[in-house]
Amino acid sequence: MATRLLQHRSADGTRRVILATGDSAVFLDSPATVRELALMAIDAGHSLADAAAARAGSQAVDIAAELAAGTLLPAIDHDDTARVWLTGTGLTHLGSAEGRDKMHRDAAQAEKQTDSMRMFLEGLEGGKPTAGTEGQQPEWFYKGDGTQLVGPGQPLTMPAFAKDGGEEPELAGIYLIGADGTPWRLGLALANEFSDHVTERHNYLWLAHSKLRQAALGAELLLGNPPADVRGTSRVLRDGATLWEKPFLSGEDNMSHSLANLEHHHFKYGLFRRPGDIHVHFFGTATLSFSDGIKTQEGDAFEIAAAPFALPLHNPLARAAAGPVPFAVKAL
Repeated sequence: MATRLLQHRSADGTRRVILATGDSAVFLDSPATVRELALMAIDAGHSLADAAAARAGSQAVDIAAELAAGTLLPAIDHDDTARVWLTGTGLTHLGSAEGRDKMHRDAAQAEKQTDSMRMFLEGLEGGKPTAGTEGQQPEWFYKGDGTQLVGPGQPLTMPAFAKDGGEEPELAGIYLIGADGTPWRLGLALANEFSDHVTERHNYLWLAHSKLRQAALGAELLLGNPPADVRGTSRVLRDGATLWEKPFLSGEDNMSHSLANLEHHHFKYGLFRRPGDIHVHFFGTATLSFSDGIKTQEGDAFEIAAAPFALPLHNPLARAAAGPVPFAVKAL
């Protein structure tokens, strides 16, 4: 049975952690957040699942009802949003190069192999190294800090200047950096990495711009060994009806990189091993509605679901109000 942790906030602001095992769930007696629980587990030398089980209370909870009530938070957060890193890796899934390659080839109008395809093939060859060896480094990108993280049911808001707001159904690794600088993987969460594919398509060197967007994180933190084969469904809804729907695959069996290789090439930088920081790292996808010609619009909604997560991740699409153009910096 899949063991998950969820974060709950009641109407009066009181926070609690939920332990879900299979179809049953209970509130923990303490602490109030997953991050606090993880720190306790590290200090005690216990697994996160054991630390949660030791604090399980007797009050049962219906997590589907809580999701509908809007009381479930993202699977992880930090009271200091500047201590949360949102990053990711692309071209990591079998089939992920097809859409990207077409996007960049159409933009370049060239027949030579694109940089995207070259990177994918290099990852396919060297992304799953044998134990004790270093594999091929992946594409890497930065999305922002904790201010860019939204939870289940919350709008994914693209900037006023965005050319597109497109879903990316993914798994995200959730990490906490221990006091000695050790990265601890707390688990995996269902995620919508959200990107501006029109901006990226214009020029692949604008990938960095296209990724500076919000991201949504599901309510459930899946504990234990990551599943090797995850199969889910990604949908775009318009006016309550399904506009587009497609299955997506994740997990190492469906990837050109191992999680260990992706983790190594992220945490090899000392910058990312600052004690106390939270990292949400998106592992990539091969399934995009944009690749099938879908043009999303404000009011659409994204829905991502995949076992062994019990709850879907649903987020409406919104656009921020326009700011000054050009944005002026004042001299001091």
